[in-house]
Amino acid sequence: KMWGLHEAAIKSGALWQVLFFIGLLEIPFLLTLANGSVDGTGNVGFDPLGLKSDRRAVTEIKNGRLGMIAIGGMPHHYFLT
Repeated sequence: KMWGLHEAAIKSGALWQVLFFIGLLEIPFLLTLANGSVDGTGNVGFDPLGLKSDRRAVTEIKNGRLGMIAIGGMPHHYFLT
């Protein structure tokens, strides 16, 4: 099931489009990385409401880790059932 969708997306060229647009979204981070001002929280300088704080940064990192574990569990569940 899952592999058939993957092959169809490759043949239609949809995965190249996804890769291209995600690459466009990464450009601000790459520019920040080139300047050497990366602080590890994913801050790219866009905070129009002034919501950045140390507590929010820790919460964001913890939520990101939990999300990575959850996404990692999805293929395991698929292959085990």
